[in-house]
Amino acid sequence: MVQRLVLLLLLALPFPGRTADSALVFLTDFSLRDGAVSAMKGVAHGVDPSLRQFDLTHEIPPFNIWDGSFRLGQAAPFWPSNSVFVCVVDPGVGTDRLPVVLRTRSGHAFVGPDNGLFSSVADQLGVDALHLIDSSRHRLPGSEGSYTFHGRDLFAHVGARLASGQITLTEVGPRLTNEPVRIPVPPPNHSGNRCTGVITVLDVQFGNVWSNIDPKTLAALNAQPGDRFRITIRHHGKQVARFTAPYVTTFGEVPEGKPLVYLNSLLQLSIALNQDNLAQRYRIGSGPDWTLEALLLNRRPSP
Repeated sequence: MVQRLVLLLLLALPFPGRTADSALVFLTDFSLRDGAVSAMKGVAHGVDPSLRQFDLTHEIPPFNIWDGSFRLGQAAPFWPSNSVFVCVVDPGVGTDRLPVVLRTRSGHAFVGPDNGLFSSVADQLGVDALHLIDSSRHRLPGSEGSYTFHGRDLFAHVGARLASGQITLTEVGPRLTNEPVRIPVPPPNHSGNRCTGVITVLDVQFGNVWSNIDPKTLAALNAQPGDRFRITIRHHGKQVARFTAPYVTTFGEVPEGKPLVYLNSLLQLSIALNQDNLAQRYRIGSGPDWTLEALLLNRRPSP
């Protein structure tokens, strides 16, 4: 009886290196309209049926590495530090771009292509180690003749084995001495009573426009709720939209359909229409070629 109880306890234990909050989180540009995501999850389930699997999103616009990088940076810091992210926005699959595992200083692990997809998490969380995946040792058995679905054949398989504790980072492959590939992002800046930043992403459900103007940059203007901004949106330097809007803390402070300036959930300066789609109205996009300028119309003296 005692031996049977000990055996049951041993079977209930996680793989070595796995802790109670281990999780495997997927991000892709595949959508859910076919079986690609399900195939990846099936691979992970085959590695460890008890492994907890979650979706960050599968609605990254096709091939949009910039958007994928931002969504990782938006969500990953809120996951337990030993979570493993399988990330596939990979227009260069099968080329000489490297398959890697990035471990950040926070302890998170990111499995995917080294094509700029990890730019945001590398900047936010810091780079602890970058390892090349040895695909001759670590890939789904029987997939050796497949070259265009690394999400299933390589990344999901390696990510599940890492998350379950079956392999360690050092066993994945050789450590690389270089930094991960980064997408260059112009930093926000301020001059006088104006600040400028890049439009990082659109709130796709509601059409709000997010910038990389952070609290430190905004603080240089000493702007307070109730102040007014003149907002100018440019694409490749050409003006696309210009309007005046109040700086508020809630959407309900302006009438429906009217513009507003606010801090989003990441505390970055953003603009919106109350209960309407700003990005759609002005045909605004996102990326390093899209800029937002906020001119404070009633600047207060610095304290």
